Amino acid sequence: MPISRRRLLTAGGGLALTGGLAVACGSNTGRDDGGSRTRLSHWYHQYGEAGTERAVRRYAAAYRPADVRIQWRPGAYDQQTAAALLTDSGPDVFEVNGPTLDQIQGGQVVDLTDLLKGVESDFPKAVIAPKTYDGRVWGVPQVVDTQLLYYRKSLLEKAGARPPRSLDELVDTAKRLTDSKVKGLFLGNDGGSGVLGGTPLYAAGLSLVTDDGRVGFDDPAAARTLGKLRRLYADKSLLLGAPTDWSDPSALVQGLTAMQWSGLWTLPQVKKALGDDFGVLPFPADGPSGRPAVPVGAYGAAVSARSRHRDAAKAYVKWLWVDRTDHQEDFALSYGFHIPARISLAAKATRLKEGAAAEVVRFTTDHGYAQPLLWTVACQTAYQDALNRVIKGGADPAAELRAVVRTADTELRRVRKRS
Repeated sequence: MPISRRRLLTAGGGLALTGGLAVACGSNTGRDDGGSRTRLSHWYHQYGEAGTERAVRRYAAAYRPADVRIQWRPGAYDQQTAAALLTDSGPDVFEVNGPTLDQIQGGQVVDLTDLLKGVESDFPKAVIAPKTYDGRVWGVPQVVDTQLLYYRKSLLEKAGARPPRSLDELVDTAKRLTDSKVKGLFLGNDGGSGVLGGTPLYAAGLSLVTDDGRVGFDDPAAARTLGKLRRLYADKSLLLGAPTDWSDPSALVQGLTAMQWSGLWTLPQVKKALGDDFGVLPFPADGPSGRPAVPVGAYGAAVSARSRHRDAAKAYVKWLWVDRTDHQEDFALSYGFHIPARISLAAKATRLKEGAAAEVVRFTTDHGYAQPLLWTVACQTAYQDALNRVIKGGADPAAELRAVVRTADTELRRVRKRS
């Protein structure tokens, strides 16, 4: 099935793809130069948004210094690229949720720091940070996706409730809005453990990983915050078993829930269905050191270190994702609903200038965080499993988090040692 950009943000920012290694799309890798221009191969994962493939082929055709061949790759894209980067028949340029720490530390990708010279500050810190390692940038962001809290204005007004400004208010408001027909909040059919990721920790003023590479949530505040998520479940305020999951806004627009955690990509659908009867919020702050939290993710373009045309590939990436701002805005907003990776583009994009869309852009700039580069799969699995046991099973948050801290500490020591 086509992979949507929204998958980038599942489980706090990790792209989850499964399945075996797919066969390459055709036998021509695009590496051989059959004409006067250098031939480059550029891989993309298969988007679910109509028109995206035609768009990227049009961009490539407009680039005159090289003959860029697009490969649109269905299936287990992450596994495909990971395997291809170890061979001489892989891509010159490839789309990536990363690059990953293994790819950077393994010398599989090219340093792209110089491509952003003079425009570094035009990319949000939360977007560029996961693509930065050892002070160098290894991927150029293409487009930003984010998650947020939608709420039905009329349902809150009917209950005499205001939009929640803290996690305590969210818990109380969700309970207040719940009746025999409508649930107060929808965080996904699993109660939120799959989609929320580290968002509640950031809302408590903590982090998954500190700036110096240590565990960022070894703090009593983390357990208190996760305990409040359990309260939502225990209060029966959460919608469970909805016909569609969190990434689709049907539960909200059909009146099954008064509030729903979902993605920016659903905003046009919500607006069409509800008109002005909705508002948007970041995940609300928790505790005296808390702050609103907005998870962000950004696919990026990277260059394979095994490319025979690394300089040509870098020049092409700079042209497409730094210089050609028209292509960047088109890619973000003409086939779906996303935020251009450049702050200046997001600020002037007509579709993002007013109403809820403008608020989301502000949330992303002011409160955005991304899953850290050092947060490994082992860390994520341990944390998400613990979160599920706390929310649905009523497990002790402090005990669960102590075990996660031990796992994460071991993992972070391992990856720091390799650097």
